[in-house]
Amino acid sequence: MTLQSTSGKTHFQHTSWLHPLTIQLELLVEKSNKNVLWPTFPAWRLYINHPQSQLQIVAGAFENPLQFWGCKQHHVNKPICVLLFHTVSKSSSLKVLPAMLLLLLLQISLSCLWLGRGEVVTFFESSCPQFFFRETPPNEALEPESPAWICQRYKNQYYFATLYDRSRRIPVYSAYLYQPGSGTRPKTWLVEPQLMGLSYPKTMEREWTLTKYYNVTSEQIGKSQAILQDYKNLTGLNRGHLNPSGHHSDSSSRTATFSLTNIVAQDEKLNGGAWNNYEQQTMMRRTVGCNTTYVVVGAVPGNNYIAKGRVNKPSHIWSSACCEVDESHREAWGVIAENDKNEVQLLTLGELEEVLTHLYGRDQVYLFDSDCPRE
Repeated sequence: MTLQSTSGKTHFQHTSWLHPLTIQLELLVEKSNKNVLWPTFPAWRLYINHPQSQLQIVAGAFENPLQFWGCKQHHVNKPICVLLFHTVSKSSSLKVLPAMLLLLLLQISLSCLWLGRGEVVTFFESSCPQFFFRETPPNEALEPESPAWICQRYKNQYYFATLYDRSRRIPVYSAYLYQPGSGTRPKTWLVEPQLMGLSYPKTMEREWTLTKYYNVTSEQIGKSQAILQDYKNLTGLNRGHLNPSGHHSDSSSRTATFSLTNIVAQDEKLNGGAWNNYEQQTMMRRTVGCNTTYVVVGAVPGNNYIAKGRVNKPSHIWSSACCEVDESHREAWGVIAENDKNEVQLLTLGELEEVLTHLYGRDQVYLFDSDCPRE
């Protein structure tokens, strides 16, 4: 295979695994949420797929620079593209690029894109899809204006996923696998360093660790997330877990749930009463016979705030589950509770999605892949 520069344009020459495309493409770059219009130059789609993330490499033939993208199909059927690397300036006069070198660069770039950036990622499917049924997160109807996709990482391992609202400083939802077990309740509260920037640690840390070893202040940490000070001196409210520690089987996974990115201001009677009964008793009854149970639990933003307006108090708390009994049988359900009443309403998955569609006031809400039953 060769890479040649002719008349100012760079071309690949190998027809066995490159397919020419000459159409004009408009693709959405997920990270910036901006439409990027690719110029109408010859380009080629390479028949290289990553088996787990379904990524494809697309090579663009441009004068300056030569660029490569890694693309995957989003669960709502929109392509997501990330610039992998770019090289070859206009002044370069490339005649031959060995095939093995190009393939190596493509493989490295594809692997880096699939592994993701760590805690705060571009989209869940690239880094921690295992927490979602059919590797499909809820659709965009729940996304806030300032979202952060967090693969919750503790001791170099992912334990669950959280869509976080930076501006309201509350989680939109947390997704996890229901695997209850015995153990003590952790006492250490953690924050997400990468909400300050991707140069910070990829794993959740205690506030004092960041202030002592990374020369940051609590004010800096709190610009895009809640901190411990926000939840002090609460009246009638608790630090309520979306993903509860009791739904996990070992010490590390339980500790990971004590990230403040997984916490909302929850009515203390609800948290210790009807909601606790659902988490501990109803979930145990409903999951009898389930091989794998996927859970997505969330909070509807409310009109009230705590911590002098820094942290939103949700109007409702909700939870949904999709249980795989075997390869051909699945069960699903949902619950919702107003955050000032000690009552939990048990619903079908379809009913919960309809209620959330009304409460969020956007597009139709879908919490799981369509293979999970709504009735």
